Amino acid sequence: MVFLRRTTLLRLLLLAAMLALLLFVSSLWLPQGGVRDCGSAWQPCLILYRPSPEPSLVPDGWAESDGAPPLTQECPGQSFQVWRLLLHLKSSLSDDGHEDDVLLEPYLQSWDQLLKFMESLGTMVSFFSQKVHEKVKVIRRLSLEQSAEAYRSVRSMVEAELRAGAVDFARRTDSGCRTLLRLHRSLLWLKLMLEGLSDGPDADGQYKTPGELSRDAYKVALAPHHHWVLRQAAEFVFLAVPERRFFLQLVCVQTEREAAPVLRVIIRALALVHERTQRILSEHDMLELP
Repeated sequence: MVFLRRTTLLRLLLLAAMLALLLFVSSLWLPQGGVRDCGSAWQPCLILYRPSPEPSLVPDGWAESDGAPPLTQECPGQSFQVWRLLLHLKSSLSDDGHEDDVLLEPYLQSWDQLLKFMESLGTMVSFFSQKVHEKVKVIRRLSLEQSAEAYRSVRSMVEAELRAGAVDFARRTDSGCRTLLRLHRSLLWLKLMLEGLSDGPDADGQYKTPGELSRDAYKVALAPHHHWVLRQAAEFVFLAVPERRFFLQLVCVQTEREAAPVLRVIIRALALVHERTQRILSEHDMLELP
């Protein structure tokens, strides 16, 4: 009797051990918690299971040799998000078979994020952001009223409006081309300002203030196209631009050293979009539309 009890107990223990082993082995084939967990003692990586990485928002050539910073993270507590801006800029350049064009809707979505960036700088900067917002609305309205296919990209819009006689080279109109030109100049202003923010200190270890950088960029990109009253009003705007630390928070970093590579990636993306748009407008003599 004792022998039978021992035999039964051994069989139960053996069965329990086999079940435990089976559960352990089968758990290795389940998807792991994520890349950061993979490879630990309790969550081994299996060759047959490779978590698919998130698509990179930083294509080759956008970042410098020191590598791109992590730009897919959500920065809590603010409406402007770097990763969303980069996503839209990247999408505006993705057009199979048309490597010299800019898709309009992602371009306008980029401006949606840039407007949030501008509005984060305070009410005084709404002097610029409100005008930009109106121009974004104009192009979207035209795309709804006219052929959506015609307003699919910058190049298709330019060609469609020229065929329709919507562009006037002698007087102001509400054409998409003229409106885009104003956005194009504002994009250059933002790019030049961010370039200044990404620069290091001068020989005395001093950084230029964002207000000074905004003024310098304005003189190049926008002032030549504004009348005297508007230029004077802009001076008051630059006095109200926040300090550098605020810009670090907007791009979700803590130090100047951390900010530089993030800013350079944004600048590179803005430059690519600006260069393509500039080329299209230049081909059709539209860089000085009234």
